[in-house]
Amino acid sequence: MKLVVLDCDGTLVDSQNGICEAMTFAFSGFGLTPPQREATLAIVGLSLPEAIAALAPDHDAELRYQLVERYKSAFLEIRRDPALHEPLFEGIGAAIETLAQRGDVLLGIATGKSRKGVDRLFEREDWGKRFITIQTADNNPSKPHPAMLHSAMSEAGVGPERTVMVGDTTFDIEMAVAAGTGALGVGWGYHPLDELKAAGAHHVISTSDNLIAGLDACFASREISA
Repeated sequence: MKLVVLDCDGTLVDSQNGICEAMTFAFSGFGLTPPQREATLAIVGLSLPEAIAALAPDHDAELRYQLVERYKSAFLEIRRDPALHEPLFEGIGAAIETLAQRGDVLLGIATGKSRKGVDRLFEREDWGKRFITIQTADNNPSKPHPAMLHSAMSEAGVGPERTVMVGDTTFDIEMAVAAGTGALGVGWGYHPLDELKAAGAHHVISTSDNLIAGLDACFASREISA
């Protein structure tokens, strides 16, 4: 069996509007200038405390903690707004169904989202039976630490030579490199393809209709027949 581990935000689902709105709310609530949209999107993939630390490096630990808590409460309120839509990226739903039907592939998640956030996504998309392992920021160190992939491989019973991480940020790629797995960078998310290549991605793809072929190429390059 082969294990395909996917990131969520920026890889499966386009959640940038909610993330940026919640970050603006968190910072402005303390009279701070909110980070630019580009800066916020650049830290998507990190666990929330690490993301806040990267965006507010000159502030003390107590204020960063308060920013984290305000972001959490803001994001919960924003998600209740029916006007907020966090769609799957084009072609992702079909790709997940194709992978789930393959007899040689197991699916997993490794994300900086909370488990509640993943559960909401899975309920919406009816993915509860599609994924064998779900690793979140709730019980793992932030990316790029390899713990999420180590846990995913342990739960799936698959080694690093038969595992590929799929993600849109350098944090995903660096995590894969640290864990010794394959790394497939995708270009429809929040970090440029050239940065993903520089971080160590074995393959990169620009559109989701190439996801299956990209995965097969990544496995093949690691001497695993598709």
